[in-house]
Amino acid sequence: MESIPVSEVGERPLIGLLTRIFNKSSNPYVAVGPGSDDCAVLEMQGDEYLVITTDMLHRKTDFPIQMTGWQIGWMSAAVNLSDIASMGASPIGFLSAIGLPKDTDVSFVEDIAHGMADCAKACGTSVIGGDIDTHDELTITGTALGIVPRHELLARKGARIGDKVCVTGFAGSAGAALHAIENNISVPDRLLKELLEPYPRVAEARELARSGLVTSMMDTSDGLALSLYDLADLNQVGFLIYESKLPIHDDIREHVTTDPHELTDLALYTGGDFELLFTASPDILNQVFPTFNLSIIGEVVEQSAGMLIERNDGSNSSINRKGYLQLGN
Repeated sequence: MESIPVSEVGERPLIGLLTRIFNKSSNPYVAVGPGSDDCAVLEMQGDEYLVITTDMLHRKTDFPIQMTGWQIGWMSAAVNLSDIASMGASPIGFLSAIGLPKDTDVSFVEDIAHGMADCAKACGTSVIGGDIDTHDELTITGTALGIVPRHELLARKGARIGDKVCVTGFAGSAGAALHAIENNISVPDRLLKELLEPYPRVAEARELARSGLVTSMMDTSDGLALSLYDLADLNQVGFLIYESKLPIHDDIREHVTTDPHELTDLALYTGGDFELLFTASPDILNQVFPTFNLSIIGEVVEQSAGMLIERNDGSNSSINRKGYLQLGN
């Protein structure tokens, strides 16, 4: 095979390549295997599925220099527990393998452990094991497990034309916080926490799963636009998103930018929010979810319509396929 650097292939094509290799093996316990969703889904006795996910984070690319050890630990757990939530599941355990530079202070490692434990506890579970080793760069690989009733499992596939497109929380908050850090813009701590201490939407996911109204779901950690494209490709549909409905936090307008196009770009193209993006039956309009912030931002349309955003002035323009990627340019 011709020698090609992974940076030229890109994250998603490389995942596709590996998925084709891994899926050649048959495993009777696998209900959802490699490449299909945010988590692998395994058969269990009874009426529940076991869902499992793993993610790797690095000091240089994933942890802003401002992050404390506690925040690094929290983030390492949050990215995995958010994937569990995206399947509508309840977390039942978190494991972590930590690669540490030899000169790392023990107190810093303790802070990381406390952050992991606190995030797991906030999501109704605990750290149940892991491994440590030396490494040139701080590297943390987390693995989360969850369970979900079979009839409540939510997946990326299932969106239908006419469904509403919804998100929890706000869009672009983590990206705005990162922009503020990189440009020395003073913003409230509550906005910085959106980047440094993302909160997995486990409780919201369970409520949505129990509602029976959700047809597809994933989290927005790679950005809203890229997540929309992932759902569109898998479901062979298009999306019409309303610019006026994008939920943008007032702190962004007050402290970061008031330019409408910049606000929309932050909402669409920056990652790290860890909110839930989902499609749902139009009946979602009549359902009240008093415990969390939910916005209906668009609708599922024919694939031939493409990926569109209806601007505030009534014009339509295409949403670009871009967001946060771990490999590539």
